[in-house]
Amino acid sequence: MESNRLEAFSDGVLAIIITIMVLELKVPHGADLEALKPLLPVFLSYVLSFIYVGIYWNNHHHLLKACRKVTGPIMWANLHLLFWLSLFPFATGWMGENHIAALPTALYGGVLLCAAIAYFILQNCILKNEGSNSKLAIALGNDYKGKLSPLFYLAAIPAAFYHSWISACLYVCVALMWLIPDRRIERAVAEDGAA
Repeated sequence: MESNRLEAFSDGVLAIIITIMVLELKVPHGADLEALKPLLPVFLSYVLSFIYVGIYWNNHHHLLKACRKVTGPIMWANLHLLFWLSLFPFATGWMGENHIAALPTALYGGVLLCAAIAYFILQNCILKNEGSNSKLAIALGNDYKGKLSPLFYLAAIPAAFYHSWISACLYVCVALMWLIPDRRIERAVAEDGAA
């Protein structure tokens, strides 16, 4: 199977995830700024999750562009990633509705951690298929951001029970770290296409 079919399916799922998340933003019953105040945590958690979905979409796109052939393990690893990403609307809504309370904030971190692990598994399935000397393997190198992100999530989950805003700040830090797209894979794909 070509990777473009898998990418199109994944894009559709991610679009649905974003749609479900935005539907969680309820219209206030007042017409003044005071009516928006209770919605602020819901909105902020939506913005953070929207950024995360965008980061996954961007990096997933580049990863699949580097994939020459899709195998069964790659398809299952991709579904595994999409499963964890599909929980973003629930985790986002629960955290926002409860104003960044401890348990919902910890669960949000758990979903982020599982999505990061799932992405790592997908990446390794593709690397196994492409080979250790492939342009993708060379482009990924040590993948410091990929290894550092789960450590932030692991720290943020228990921190939620101490002070949930510490966890929220750690989630924002990881998002900021990934906000600038990882151009290594994009360059490797462009070089491979030019060759």
